[in-house]
Amino acid sequence: MGFRVHRPREGKWKIIQPKPLPADPDSVNSLVTSLSSVASDRLIEDKAPDLAQYGLNTPNEEVKIRRKDGKMQTLLIGNDTPTGSGTFAKVEGDPRVFTIASYVKSGLDKTSKDLRDRRLLTFNSDKLTRVDLNAKGQTLEFGKNNQNEWQILKPRPLRADGLQVDELVRKLRDAKMDLSGSDEDARKAVAGFSTGARVALATVTDANGNQEVEVRKDKDKNYYARSSAVEGIYKVMSDFGEGLDKSLDDFRNKKLFDFGWNDPTKLEVRNGTVQVTYQKSGDKWMSSSKQMEGSSIQAVVDKLRDLTSTKFLDSGNGAAIIEATITSNDGKRVEKVSIWKAADKYYAKREGEPTVYELDGKAVEDLQKAAGEVKEFQPPKSGKK
Repeated sequence: MGFRVHRPREGKWKIIQPKPLPADPDSVNSLVTSLSSVASDRLIEDKAPDLAQYGLNTPNEEVKIRRKDGKMQTLLIGNDTPTGSGTFAKVEGDPRVFTIASYVKSGLDKTSKDLRDRRLLTFNSDKLTRVDLNAKGQTLEFGKNNQNEWQILKPRPLRADGLQVDELVRKLRDAKMDLSGSDEDARKAVAGFSTGARVALATVTDANGNQEVEVRKDKDKNYYARSSAVEGIYKVMSDFGEGLDKSLDDFRNKKLFDFGWNDPTKLEVRNGTVQVTYQKSGDKWMSSSKQMEGSSIQAVVDKLRDLTSTKFLDSGNGAAIIEATITSNDGKRVEKVSIWKAADKYYAKREGEPTVYELDGKAVEDLQKAAGEVKEFQPPKSGKK
């Protein structure tokens, strides 16, 4: 079955036959490149009286090209040469017969499926403003804050792990329908979706509005999807289905501090009864008028940066054994954390947030040790021998 693709002036490629469908621009451009680079390997005849011997009386393929000036040209592709290294071809209206390289024929041997835009969702990830995910019995909503960072908005405002949300967006952006199957496979996809268990329902919102995709899994662990952006139900990769089958905790930020790899400019630490403040001045760390050993301060910063929750709790409190306040991002970000111990476990809270973070005990003890080992800078000794 043939197909036809069309591109209006300065517009996007579209498949218009056998039925209107969006086209994949990369695939169509590759086809156009193959056409533009068609060159004869060898002239067989200047004026061939019998085209049947070349398979050109009823060509295997006909490629019609309408140029910008409105003129139409048709390339006819016939049989392979006896050696199999090339293919007979001619331009309609031209009596000459040529051979073209086999790879040229392969580059033109496409179906509408090959050229179709296979994306399940067509949103602009750069303009994305919200992502909703209903999975594992939970409804999650993600949005961007004023710093263009992902935050969890539902079921309640929470810090999000930006990398995990970005990975979710990537899965949605790159999700493609499987068009390699037969008509029977297409019917199986419809049946598998109708009887399958819902894995997830995801909705994305960009400047053009909402698009949603529902994913289901059948008893044989095949995944199928239905999208609002394209017609039909399709089998999809298991990696896509598994990527959406996530819970709230999978997207929560487990790091206690948000400063990441930004260099702090101020550090306030209360370790037990000892309260100290360190301020960055140029490339030096100062405590009042004293210069401190930079590597010893950096050790404390590294320990704070590495503090990671092993479990989330909705409530809890205790007498702080460590309090740390870090100022970063040129003073625009101030984070304060309190850490306490209950029985043999350590817990922490960020100022202004109800979430309690359970921490690894050794990580807290290493922080206490590093905080107690901060020392004053000692200039190198010099002297005559």
